[in-house]
Amino acid sequence: MIKKLQKKTLVKTQLFGYVLTLLIGVFIIVSTIQLFIDVKPLINEKTDVFNAKTAVISKQVSVFKSIDKQKIYFKPNELEDLKAQPFVKNISVFNNANFKIKAFSNQSESIPLFQTDLFFESIPDDYLDVKSEDWQWDQTENFVPIVIPESYLTLYNFGFAESQGLPVLSKNTISQIAFNLKVSGNSNTEVYSSKIVGFSNKINSILVPEAFLSYANTKFGRADTSRISRVLVEFNNPSDENILRYFNDNNYDISKEKLEFSKLSFFFKSGLIFITGIALVIIALSIAFILLSFNLIIQKNKDVIVNLYTIGYTYQSIAKFYQIVISVTTVIAVVFGIAISYYIRSVYIKKFKTVFDFSESNNQIVVIGCVLAIILVSIYNVYIIKNIKNTVTKTR
Repeated sequence: MIKKLQKKTLVKTQLFGYVLTLLIGVFIIVSTIQLFIDVKPLINEKTDVFNAKTAVISKQVSVFKSIDKQKIYFKPNELEDLKAQPFVKNISVFNNANFKIKAFSNQSESIPLFQTDLFFESIPDDYLDVKSEDWQWDQTENFVPIVIPESYLTLYNFGFAESQGLPVLSKNTISQIAFNLKVSGNSNTEVYSSKIVGFSNKINSILVPEAFLSYANTKFGRADTSRISRVLVEFNNPSDENILRYFNDNNYDISKEKLEFSKLSFFFKSGLIFITGIALVIIALSIAFILLSFNLIIQKNKDVIVNLYTIGYTYQSIAKFYQIVISVTTVIAVVFGIAISYYIRSVYIKKFKTVFDFSESNNQIVVIGCVLAIILVSIYNVYIIKNIKNTVTKTR
């Protein structure tokens, strides 16, 4: 009896409007968060745009600098001025090897003999995008780990190996090849064992641990070991228009490709935040809409609710019907929002797999949707029972 009476107090168009707006809001916010979860590892792997916003800078080489090589090195006051710029979060200098290095292999059936000159640099480990248990050096051991740019391996496989009829090498294969390093200078010579322990997408240089390079420069290097030709810069905001202006004014070269990736990261995340904000506004409006609608229902049917209370119904039993209706409609809206999000995700995942070597991340759509549903249903149930209670108690 009470349910039939209360059904007449509902306005179906209001419930439909609430379901539609909430569905749209849930779909947008769930899809946006899941898109971020899916795309983040992909862009991390391909472009490093989600890592620290960094770029490598050096001085532009001109005819005059070719004659006077000292002009390509950064002076202490130039580094201080760079670090003081408002768009710079931190800087780190590249430590250069100041001695001769030769890499050569031992006689082996599986590895051809080779010998080549090398150069080494090092940067703080915090800026290195390679994680390896072998990336350490101890003076008591005779092993020196090396990290090379991934582009070097690509050039070998699709350029040098192709032209010379040599086999192509995978990352795993080349990481198993051991070779020797002959380090000489300052009337000292020493031979170390070595191998490649990682491949960097971020730093275009042959890197060794800082501890080894500092030790080797002291033992084998020339006296002028403090020269700095390249600097790694970490930006507060890579989209700051003052960055390129400052570098152009000072004739600094910058790895603009990496900077563009950093800008992409900034705009990508800003876009997701903006879309999420819109979704939250839509959800907030849908909540306000249903609460206002319910408040109008209470005011319009105040006499009916009071009479029900007067003849013996408790405010909990009166509120129960409205709690069930709003809870069910909320769950329906969330379920449809989740279903649409699932479909949209299947579409873009399929597209990603045709373009990238893509592995799916954990699907959090149901979890996010359920959390939203629980929060909304809890808010509505508390609001309804409190409103009904206030309405009947004020008439006593």
